[in-house]
Parts: sequence; structure tokens; C-alpha cells
Amino acid sequence: MRNSVDYIIKSLETHFGIPARIDGGDPLSSLVNTILSQSTNDRNRDMAYARLRQKYGTWEEVMEANAEDIALAIKPAGLSNQKSVRIKDVLLWIKRTYGELNIDFICDEDPQKVIEQFTQLKGVGIKTITVVLMFTCGVDVFPVDTHVHRICRRIGFVPDNATAEKTYHAMQPLVPSGKSYSLHMNFLKLGRTICKAIKPRCDECPIIDWCEYGSRQNKE
Repeated sequence: MRNSVDYIIKSLETHFGIPARIDGGDPLSSLVNTILSQSTNDRNRDMAYARLRQKYGTWEEVMEANAEDIALAIKPAGLSNQKSVRIKDVLLWIKRTYGELNIDFICDEDPQKVIEQFTQLKGVGIKTITVVLMFTCGVDVFPVDTHVHRICRRIGFVPDNATAEKTYHAMQPLVPSGKSYSLHMNFLKLGRTICKAIKPRCDECPIIDWCEYGSRQNKE
């Protein structure tokens, strides 16, 4: 299976290119942004984040604001009542636990320790904190979001009934060192353009030879 991951990485890099790293910002801002991204698209997330930062100049102000007011600011991201409470609670926990609204230190800590610390918070799952670690800290970890989860199941890396968390744990030892970012970003491109949830375009897929789902589609 490890050999197939190597092949898939190379094929996707040939097809889409080697992804250039983007500035993930500071860890706390990235954490809030990733919470906003849950169950919505990038456009709505970015709009909600921009409105939040425009309304509140600091994270201290967000922490001290009413959840209802935060919800109004982040409404474009959807589930705003739920996300506003989670963001406020996360900020309160960080301030109470670490004494300040700054989590830059997570980039220097053992990633597994960070994951264990932050996944105890409601609204911060493994995907959320690993996205922060990968994008902001440059940690060689492989986050599993909706697109990645779908593709891993279709390829056959995990069973169809695997949860996203099980997919995360199954994939970590399979991804070669230094290639987590490349595979994650190219899986996102693949999931958004070809391996879509509905009506995937398997005939255009650069890795169909290694995909169980694609093979079944071809036979049918």
C-alpha cells in the first residue's frame, strides 16, 4: 500500500504540480479560521473571518463579546450560533490554560501532544488542529478533511465505513516523510475538480489505475 501512495503522490504532482506552501498566519488565527471552515466553503469562511476581524480588533475583544454578536459577524460561514459559542469557548480555554491569547508555542511542541491537548475542546477535532499544525507550523502531518476522506475511501486505503478519524490514523504511516503537504493539497484539487462527491469524472482521473472505485466504474 505504501508503494501505491508513492505512485499517487508522483502522479498528482505531475498532473497538478508540486504545491507551493502558503502563509498560514499565526496559529491562533488559523485555529479560528479553521473552525469557521467547518461545513462550509472557502469563500464563505473567508467572508466570515474578514467580518469577524473587522468587527473585533483583537482576540481579547472576541473572547469578551456576546456569542450572539459573534454569530452575527460570522453568519456567512453557516452554523453561526454553534461556531460562535465554540470560538468563544476555545478563546476562554486558551486564556485560562496558558495565560494569554497566543498559541505560537504549539509549533515547537510535540505534534501528538498538541493534538491531545486541543482535541479535548468541543469543536476542535483532529482535522482542525492538524490543519493548523500543517499550514501554520509546517508540521509534516496529513490532515483528513471531507475531500481527503472521500478520496482515501474510494481508492481503498480505508473501508467505505471508516470515519474521518480512522482514516487519519490509517494514513499517517503511509504518507512518506515530507510529502504530507503535497498529498493533502493535491487531494483537495482532485476532490474539487475530478473526484467530486456527486458524478466524479473518473475518466479524467490521473490515479484511476490505483483506485478501487474507479476500477469498478470502468467495469460497469
